[in-house]
Amino acid sequence: MTGETLKPPSPPAEDSRRLAQLCAQALFANDQASSGLGIAIEEVGPGFARLRMAVRASMLNGHGTCHGGFIFALADSAFAAACNTHNAVTVAAAASIDFLAPAHLHDELTAEARELWRSKRNGIYEVSVSNQRGETVALFRGRSHCKGGQIVPGGA
Repeated sequence: MTGETLKPPSPPAEDSRRLAQLCAQALFANDQASSGLGIAIEEVGPGFARLRMAVRASMLNGHGTCHGGFIFALADSAFAAACNTHNAVTVAAAASIDFLAPAHLHDELTAEARELWRSKRNGIYEVSVSNQRGETVALFRGRSHCKGGQIVPGGA
């Protein structure tokens, strides 16, 4: 050898997807806030998560539309799921949201989070929240910080 360092091979895509799913399951097993809001995981993959939530009467504000805090919570939960898919304990460092349209009673909201950029310690994620008609309700952007440690012990 000529002094080159060999990098270990990347895990196959299916292994990465399975690890992402295990991480999301472990994270949400203890997430009583998301559970209490009725947030459910629809799909998870490396750097990606899709979650859903139905707007209940207890989520309506004084204008009769979904309170923005609940929409933020859904987007934030999708962000958390996406940024923890690499099996490194990761938390939010910052987040912002733009509300584009109101959500109404019985709307089925879907939050889809995508990793835009990630380094060893930080990441940037974008989350789109839409209703059952495919109308975008909100756009969320989050910056993550990796604290270290694993979500799934021994999970690569």
